[in-house]
Amino acid sequence: MPFEELAELPIRIREMCGRYAIDAIIPTSGAEILENLPAPVFGTDAQTARQFLNKGFVQDWFSGLAIPVPPLAEPGEFPAMLKPLSGSGGWRNTIVSSPSDIDAWKEAFPDEPFLLQRIVQGIPASVCVVAGCGRAQALAVNRQILRGEGPYRFGFAGSLTPFDHPLQDQMISYAERAAAASGCLGILGIDFMVSDSEVYAIELNPRFVATLDTIETATGINLVKIHLDACQGVLPDAMPVPKQYALRRILFADRQCAVLDDLSFLAPGVADIPVPPASFEEGSAVISVYGSGPDPASAQMALDTTIRVVGQYIR
Repeated sequence: MPFEELAELPIRIREMCGRYAIDAIIPTSGAEILENLPAPVFGTDAQTARQFLNKGFVQDWFSGLAIPVPPLAEPGEFPAMLKPLSGSGGWRNTIVSSPSDIDAWKEAFPDEPFLLQRIVQGIPASVCVVAGCGRAQALAVNRQILRGEGPYRFGFAGSLTPFDHPLQDQMISYAERAAAASGCLGILGIDFMVSDSEVYAIELNPRFVATLDTIETATGINLVKIHLDACQGVLPDAMPVPKQYALRRILFADRQCAVLDDLSFLAPGVADIPVPPASFEEGSAVISVYGSGPDPASAQMALDTTIRVVGQYIR
């Protein structure tokens, strides 16, 4: 059921609950603080989630737990990373090199509070955690794939699970500490920037994770079941051992284009399948594609094959 603005989401949910027998609602990105819905909501309560959607609060909260964060930039210190205080997906994040760059961002997003951080080098990563009753258990370490170019280059564009890194145990430790102290319930994600020698916590996302697909494919676990169990006070005893590597990429339109065919026959190599006929403006998300294998190179080869096949249907 499509919608254009997040303000429409509660309306669409009520329509969906009127059309189907919905057992429960599990919030994900954009739905963290919805309340008074017509079916039970399983996950972090809206009041707790709301504070973690404020990046200024999260910056101070991580620091209070002795978890390193990128330092705030001093006035006039450039270049710097500009982030809106609210929002998810990283699509409005940008690097600013002068006051005029800040003014241009303000013009694009008027009346939007933001913070400025010093730029830290590294690889974007995340840890998926399940939390409840003051406890937390890490489930997977992921490499985050960003768009990498254009005005939305810091936007989320996919993931690799597992992400083998020398500091992965440090990320797991920080993530479990943060999740246990957060008051969040169920599946959530903590984003990091990790280099060869440093780990910085970036965000705590108090909701079901966008890395669902690669985590389940890599480990064989059922994140929804783990989430529902946590809401009943039951957490797993250990982190699952990955059985393979899994990749997801979101394909974005490099031009105005259309998908006229039903691509369901390509599943499970694709998901987020557009309902044909579907048209896309340049820069819009078109479809998610997947690849898996015994090592990252094999997963990449499988992903590239699927991308080539899908490309034949984008016109």
